[in-house]
Amino acid sequence: MHILVTNDDGIHHPGLAALRDGLARDHRVQVVAPDRERSAIAHAITLLTPLRAFSQTNGNGIPSWAVNGTPADCVKLGVLELLGEKPDLVVSGINPGPNVGVNLNYSGTVSAAREAALLGIPAIAVSVSNPYGAHFSDAARFMQDLVADVAERGLPKGVFLNVNLPDVPMEEIAGVRICRQGIARLEEAFHVRKDPRNQPYYWQGSETQLFGESPDEDGVALRENCIAVTPVQCDMTDYGFLNQLKEWKVEKP
Repeated sequence: MHILVTNDDGIHHPGLAALRDGLARDHRVQVVAPDRERSAIAHAITLLTPLRAFSQTNGNGIPSWAVNGTPADCVKLGVLELLGEKPDLVVSGINPGPNVGVNLNYSGTVSAAREAALLGIPAIAVSVSNPYGAHFSDAARFMQDLVADVAERGLPKGVFLNVNLPDVPMEEIAGVRICRQGIARLEEAFHVRKDPRNQPYYWQGSETQLFGESPDEDGVALRENCIAVTPVQCDMTDYGFLNQLKEWKVEKP
């Protein structure tokens, strides 16, 4: 397959390098990724400043571009301008740190895959549980197999996969679990400090994500040392509530 690889941690991140090199063993790979870290930028796109793409060279000769934009920008610009043709698949990652539960709403890694799905291209986002990621090569090996499954079976229109792996050697992983997205809240806080002019400023503190006990929840699967694979749809309509809302008979004033 022809695969576009991207991320939100920057084109020089080792997680991207492991994914790029692993997939390049069996597929034609091109890279379009941010020129710097763009974590937690969600699905932002650049409208008020020009985008620039700089061709990169690397030892394995894989065509690559660094873009001064967001992960969603990279996918959009890559597909519509840089690659020369529409890729068969977009893979975003490998992100250091999990993207499970409500983090999907903030993640640039996940949003890159979502942008691909919106463009009609099958896509996968992939992360490891450790923010300092030590086992990117094991994750890349799993992705080689999953990409082969997607090539054979395909994905529904408007659906992409979100994959999270425990950051341990593959032989220590308990298994693979097909999961739903958790919706438990984040336990958040702001640190209030004073600048040299004695004015307050706010630094967002560490986020502790809370999870339930259901084994089919993505964060629970990851906590139990399983690879969590979650199908995510771009259509955010709540169809269960849609007909109830129609019964409200909302009218203009």
